[in-house]
Amino acid sequence: MSLIAELQRRKVFKVGAAYLVVAWLAVQAASIGFPAFDAPPWVLRVFILIALLGFPIAVVMAWVFDITPEGIRLDANTTGSKRLFAVAILLVALALGWYFYGQPSFRRGDTTTPTAAVPAPAAAQNSLAVMAFDDLSPAHDQGYFSDGMAEEILNALARVKELKVIGRSSSFQYKGKNIGATQIGHDLGVAHLLEGSVRRQGDQLRITATLVQTSDGAQEWSQAYDGKLADVFDLQESCARDIAAKLKVALASGNGNRLVAKSSDSPQAYALFVEAQTLVNRRVGDSLPRAIALLQQATALDPNFARAWSKLAVAYAVLTQYVGGDWQANWKASDAAAQRALTLDPNDAEAYTALSYNQFSQRHYLEMVDPMRRALQNDPDNAAANYWAANESSAMGRTADTETRLDAMLRNDPANGLALFYKGYMRWRSGDAAGALDMARRTGEDYSPFIQFLLAFRSASFGDHDRGAKQYASGVRALGAKLTLAELEAVYRGIYQGEALRQAALKIVAAHSDDDWAPLFLLQLGEPARSFAAYEQGKSGLSDGYLNGLWQTEPWSRKARQDPSFQGFAKRMGMVDYWKRYGWPDLCKPTPAAGPDAFACR
Repeated sequence: MSLIAELQRRKVFKVGAAYLVVAWLAVQAASIGFPAFDAPPWVLRVFILIALLGFPIAVVMAWVFDITPEGIRLDANTTGSKRLFAVAILLVALALGWYFYGQPSFRRGDTTTPTAAVPAPAAAQNSLAVMAFDDLSPAHDQGYFSDGMAEEILNALARVKELKVIGRSSSFQYKGKNIGATQIGHDLGVAHLLEGSVRRQGDQLRITATLVQTSDGAQEWSQAYDGKLADVFDLQESCARDIAAKLKVALASGNGNRLVAKSSDSPQAYALFVEAQTLVNRRVGDSLPRAIALLQQATALDPNFARAWSKLAVAYAVLTQYVGGDWQANWKASDAAAQRALTLDPNDAEAYTALSYNQFSQRHYLEMVDPMRRALQNDPDNAAANYWAANESSAMGRTADTETRLDAMLRNDPANGLALFYKGYMRWRSGDAAGALDMARRTGEDYSPFIQFLLAFRSASFGDHDRGAKQYASGVRALGAKLTLAELEAVYRGIYQGEALRQAALKIVAAHSDDDWAPLFLLQLGEPARSFAAYEQGKSGLSDGYLNGLWQTEPWSRKARQDPSFQGFAKRMGMVDYWKRYGWPDLCKPTPAAGPDAFACR
């Protein structure tokens, strides 16, 4: 009997086909399910390896055993066994080769993934993370105020040059999570944690602070500070100085060397500001409108409260992007609040930052530079200034400069979700898909819409358009697009899945021409000239979202950069003047022979 006939008799073909179908379905389910539960990439790889190894085993079992009316029995016929076993061994070798070749330590020249784990350096003894404070108020309604108090103490300690204090985004991410001090210390690279609580009842205030050693979780020191709300600045000052003393950091004495400045004469206004500050940092949901209402009350109680005015400027600067509304009205309100803050405090970094971002949003790219420089000169470590400076540099196509600033941010605040997102975006631009995915996995849930947008491009690169369409629709819808999820999925498919779907997507976009995202949709759908015209005619402040689309690695982005209409668009928008003064994009270079403002992009 021939080998083929023998394979048919023993039902090897049927068993092999059935196994492949079931294994394929299992891998598809795993590829969706594992990322949803934040499983590391190697888990899916091991799952696929097991599925691959199971195939030759299933084939051999079908060959060796036969199902008869009397039950399963060993088939003693050895015709063709050597050839079948040789094929099975070859399949096993190929499966193992696929697995091990995919590991970083087996790849040569892979610059996107380290070849060996580098042990984390020992944390410096002067390093500290301030955790979000617990709300112990009788009604438990002071959560935002408690977080704000922790942030104020964090800011005070960050002014001590001898201390390394981790940024709030990184330390506050552990709020409500049952994670031990040793693990947090390892994650953040710090030797100490400052934990605490706030109890506020009427005008009475108690701040309790506890210093914990991360090496063993032991409590090093604890102190309660009692007083009235009017004493809040002195309570914070005492707390910050006691912590510095416990960590053996020398501080200058005297009232002129305070760590905590008395920023308002109104305790009530300051309490409103502290709560609003936490809401502005959150951005999501109704937090910005609530923050603006609180800051308006604070500035009414104390018109000379510079920090409240600058925080109000920041809130108005981003309000339309996150909540909607009138761009022009909110820019005007933000500029007015920022100018009021600078009248009261000419060195207020956040006020300058808001002015710069408003100029950027209004497409005044030369005018955005000076206020941002002033912000960074006055407060080089200011998180908002550094993030928005990176945002502006990224939109101008200067990827390397953007990454340099983001890396500096992440050294102080390694879990800052927005910085991680932009870092991942820059890695994707640079062709480092593994680095981009690593950044995406490290961002917090609050920044999921941004990450879904990035992951959609990754899914497209693998041809997984079903998943990519859902990721794209989910991310863009959450970021403010007016189209339905089904319409956004259709736009995604138009970008990546052929001319017929592209034409259908263009009709959908035409029906939503008033959407702030419409120019970007046109850009992605391969209509650069129409996209540039729509962007120029529109009044949207989404400069970062739109201009970042010009510097990606996707074919539609290269087409836009190389379209002849891009030359005139970049000149009219003031981008060429910016590049000539501050540096050209990484993907473009001037071509003086073709004209004083001419350039070429790749």
